[in-house]
Amino acid sequence: LAMASQTVITVQPQFSAVQQRGEWQTGLMDCCSDCGVCLCGMFCIPCLNCQVAGDMDECCLCGTSVAMRTLYRTRYNIPGSILGDFCSIMWCGPCSLCQLKRDINRRKEMGIF
Repeated sequence: LAMASQTVITVQPQFSAVQQRGEWQTGLMDCCSDCGVCLCGMFCIPCLNCQVAGDMDECCLCGTSVAMRTLYRTRYNIPGSILGDFCSIMWCGPCSLCQLKRDINRRKEMGIF
């Protein structure tokens, strides 16, 4: 058999989509940075809960869950842990929910939500 000259590939092209480390757009206690969200969180948590869940295409009952916060944090590569998510929801529930909604609003304004 005669061998035809063939190009032998010795190096495979590499492609990596490394997601940059993200940060929360506002802090947990930055309630005054968006008074509308703060007032909604203070006086009508179920309404804010449904808004957050709706923004994330989830069930209305999921807005204040650890899973929702963890999902959001991992989607935007925000450092933290499930334990940290649990603690923020357990001891600062309204603030945690407000932070999540403020972050969603800011990312929508920037066009990255």
